[in-house]
Amino acid sequence: MIQHNEEMEKPIIVIEERPEVVPGQGEGEVPTIVVERATEEAKPAPKRIRRRVWVMAGAVVAVLGCVALWAGWRYYRDYIHVGLPISVTSEQNIAKLQAPVDTQVKPEVVKTTDSILGVALQFYEMRGLRAELSMNEPDTADMDVYLYCRSADYHKDFSIIGEMVIDGNQLETVDNWRRGYFVADEDNYTIGIARDNKAMRYARDKGGCFFRQFILLSDRTIPQTFYLHGKVERRAIGRMANDKLYYIATSHKETMWDFADALREYGFVDAIYVTGGYDYNFYRTADGSRYDIGDASRYPHKNPGRVPWLVFRRR
Repeated sequence: MIQHNEEMEKPIIVIEERPEVVPGQGEGEVPTIVVERATEEAKPAPKRIRRRVWVMAGAVVAVLGCVALWAGWRYYRDYIHVGLPISVTSEQNIAKLQAPVDTQVKPEVVKTTDSILGVALQFYEMRGLRAELSMNEPDTADMDVYLYCRSADYHKDFSIIGEMVIDGNQLETVDNWRRGYFVADEDNYTIGIARDNKAMRYARDKGGCFFRQFILLSDRTIPQTFYLHGKVERRAIGRMANDKLYYIATSHKETMWDFADALREYGFVDAIYVTGGYDYNFYRTADGSRYDIGDASRYPHKNPGRVPWLVFRRR
């Protein structure tokens, strides 16, 4: 039987079927099966396509979000986070370098000694001096030099370990995994702890110097791991809470941990390691008198022109 529906463009086919009478079912109560042909508007295919598009777009956004989070974590881990509390940021250290210089301070190095936690230490406070890096060891007769020491480490081929800037010239080495640093411009100098390169770029732009070394103390905190083991003579540059910087040397062989622990106990806030604990260097007092540090038989150094020296001169 064919019925016409005025609201539909296509006819509706109604199929009536009379099966056998089921027991308990009255005559005339047979089911009627109606099959209608769906119109074009009722087809669900477009909805399924739209749903798939949204699912795929969501998946792409999720993947991109994960990649962005991973990249951010890597950047934070490699260039910002140092695993220790920071007492002074790179920006604050740059501001210190830009501060006016008191030219009335007389150039000198003042030596004191003390023993902390069984570690005998020599402290050299530097006053009225400026700092520079040089590949040439200073002459003992140079009256402008008031103290000098080793700075960064180097490989067997004499390539520098860690980033370094000498007289505004940046060496090709790009390595900031040693998070302690020394930075200086033509007037001031300081030390800091950071992975970022802000202080390094400042030294490069100002014609100054910069090098990286191991952390001994960061905001009075000792690193959990040291990469140098055993007992040897140790050297460091440390900063007190009043911003005074000292060159520090042990009188005997010490472990890195004992050295760092003694510096913390003495009152240093930050300290970075300086290599060459048994090498020779010297300092001068206010009257210009020179006094030896280390083994005088090791002067001059056996590798002239290849070792980066940190030199403190009169302004």
